[in-house]
Amino acid sequence: MNSPTPAVPDPAKVALAWTHTARFLTTAARMEHLPVNELPEIAFVGRSNAGKSTAINLLTQQKRLAFASKTPGRTQHINLFSLGPKDAPDALFADLPGYGYAAVARGAKLRWQQVMAEYLETRRSLSGVVLMVDSRLGFTELDQQLLAFVAPRVGTGEIKLLVLLTKADKLNRREADAALAAAQGVLRQLATDDADLSLALFSALSRRGVGDAAQVLHTWAHGEPAPGSTPAG
Repeated sequence: MNSPTPAVPDPAKVALAWTHTARFLTTAARMEHLPVNELPEIAFVGRSNAGKSTAINLLTQQKRLAFASKTPGRTQHINLFSLGPKDAPDALFADLPGYGYAAVARGAKLRWQQVMAEYLETRRSLSGVVLMVDSRLGFTELDQQLLAFVAPRVGTGEIKLLVLLTKADKLNRREADAALAAAQGVLRQLATDDADLSLALFSALSRRGVGDAAQVLHTWAHGEPAPGSTPAG
């Protein structure tokens, strides 16, 4: 009698099981307050109303891991979360403050622009950036500025970039195709032989793109796709 064939693990489920291990580590108002870290660090960035906190909570399947302020732009700390076994974490998520909210004082905006620029340009352990862009608006001027901060390190392959076009459930098929095409045009400006660029439509309401995004993050953190993934090519 033949032995049953072992079930092939679902790579999205494997990746989401990993992201679900995320837990709060520390918070810092300034770069120098962040712990020195040798683990791969993945930063989440985006405009204050682009759905960043919602996306983090959905990816980790935790309702209140990332704090979504009732007043956008008020959360002005870098929050770190560790992933993997508690006694041997294998990666960190960094939730950076949302940017671009008009009600925030100019001085605070400038200070946080400087902190974010310093973090994105110099943080040694940073290995990947997830940029949330409202799919209905496309890349704003501030989003373009953020891309300029990371472009040199993305171009050399030092850090990877995933752009999530959020709130995709608000778009019809034609609008979604147009949003993807426009975003691809922006990312082509960053493309090099070494750059690792990913792009996906994302919806918290329909959960579109959640499994795919989790698999990208799992691959970034572990250097290989989640078990059960089909080899590219």
